[in-house]
Amino acid sequence: MSKTKNHIELQFLSEPSDVNYGGKVHGGMMMKWIDQAAFACALQWSDSYCVTVYVGGIRFFRPVHIGHLVKMEARIIYTGKTSMHIAVDAYSKPVGKSDFVKNTHCIIVFVAVDEEGQPKVIPSFKPKTEKENAMHGYAIKLMELRKSIDKEMEPYIV
Repeated sequence: MSKTKNHIELQFLSEPSDVNYGGKVHGGMMMKWIDQAAFACALQWSDSYCVTVYVGGIRFFRPVHIGHLVKMEARIIYTGKTSMHIAVDAYSKPVGKSDFVKNTHCIIVFVAVDEEGQPKVIPSFKPKTEKENAMHGYAIKLMELRKSIDKEMEPYIV
């Protein structure tokens, strides 16, 4: 099965209810938006309910201000048999301005599941562009790094 739509974009305004004590958008709210954008991307790719299995390397570069337009870009960069590695970038800008600035980057992994909650086989992602090939390689490098992180964490996971 061939899929061509490997990315999504969501845009919305940050609201006063998203504020932290510093007057900016709360980091936890950014994480929620990242998860929602990645879920929508995973759902679109797999045509199936999906669950988050890993969130890693989240980086907050710049704060998002209340009342700014927020853009979440989520893109499939690697697929396993049942899993999807999704790069999510968050951008924002004041309303009325033309240029978005990058605020946050993250890799999040979802697994497609069937009606019984068991992993479900998904279409394979085949990179076509130079950028997709670079991101695919990035995902593979991160998977290797996660193996050593998992080994380090093993004694602390009960």
